[in-house]
Amino acid sequence: MTPLGPVLAGTSVLVTAQRRADDLALALGRRGAVVSVASALGVESHIDEDTLLARTRELVAESADVVVVTTGIGFRSWLETAEAAGLGEALVDALARTRLVARGPKARGALQAAGLVPDWVAESETSAEIADFLCTEGVDGQRIFVQHHGAGDDGLEVRLRAAGGHPVGLVVYRWGPPPDPDAVAASVRDAAAGAYDAVVFTSAPGAAAWLDAALAEGVRDDIVALARGGLLTVAAVGPVTAEPLRVVGIDPLVPDRGRLGSLVRTLIMHLGDDHEPTPTTAGALRLRARTATLDHEVVGVSPSGLAVLRALVAVPGAVVPREALLKVLPGCSTDPHTAEVAVARLRDAFGGRPVVETVVKRGYRISLDHQALGNGAVR
Repeated sequence: MTPLGPVLAGTSVLVTAQRRADDLALALGRRGAVVSVASALGVESHIDEDTLLARTRELVAESADVVVVTTGIGFRSWLETAEAAGLGEALVDALARTRLVARGPKARGALQAAGLVPDWVAESETSAEIADFLCTEGVDGQRIFVQHHGAGDDGLEVRLRAAGGHPVGLVVYRWGPPPDPDAVAASVRDAAAGAYDAVVFTSAPGAAAWLDAALAEGVRDDIVALARGGLLTVAAVGPVTAEPLRVVGIDPLVPDRGRLGSLVRTLIMHLGDDHEPTPTTAGALRLRARTATLDHEVVGVSPSGLAVLRALVAVPGAVVPREALLKVLPGCSTDPHTAEVAVARLRDAFGGRPVVETVVKRGYRISLDHQALGNGAVR
């Protein structure tokens, strides 16, 4: 069956990043997702710019044995700061004469964009791997410039100094408080209430900060339960970002490559074509956090209608009596007519298409397309 709408139609996705949040929202929105942004941390740029420029001049004048680049954004910001001070060309020339070490593919990509080639890349994207590599080779007496990531020094300088090196730290940006704390608090409450199909993380500090906000709001356990039950997709750009999530018991979706594009593609596949539909005689039915889709087209179902659908697809093809539907509907009605009205309105939302059928004197069930169910061809 050919999908009629975008594969992420009807999905609600929360982006917790500040950096490149617009890029993420645009890429997911093009596939039909409704994207909310609540940045768990802010970015404070150019901390102590005078010191950064002084150390840049030192690097240009005296060179270095090794320069460690830990983040793409940090390296690009460093170049921009140097360029604004008239040091851009001189810095790139100095780096071209220096041994370059990159912490992961983003840092490598930023170096390559500047026409520079790293001598070695830490594929685990951890500073610990860089420290192991350099200290094993030997750093005694070497001048090593370290461009730190947003969380600041994570022990790399300490290890290099203990091994006899002379590290020089370069702080270009630092994580700060969220730009809108109320939005972050609201986002964790909404996530716990089942308002999102997915939550996306692009940094380990951001993931930790969002989980801390969930703990402060008293809903972290609820979010973990939703994720572990498959009712909330949690996605991380790479294994380092995933670690704070794993610590609390969430096994996040992680792309094979730690790139934003790979994260978007993985999320699209997981929430789109790989998200198993219920094959009905009217098309492929998918239930989202806030709505339902039929062949990837959003259906305007109410919260009551969505509750009825969830009960009906829990065991596809099984008959659900009116009494069971009353238990999932808002309110405390015991009148079977309430369930009948909810089903009638649900049918209206589908425009009369055969999604829900009545089993006389027994209840209701999803009208299954048994042929599609048998061959697994519905997408």
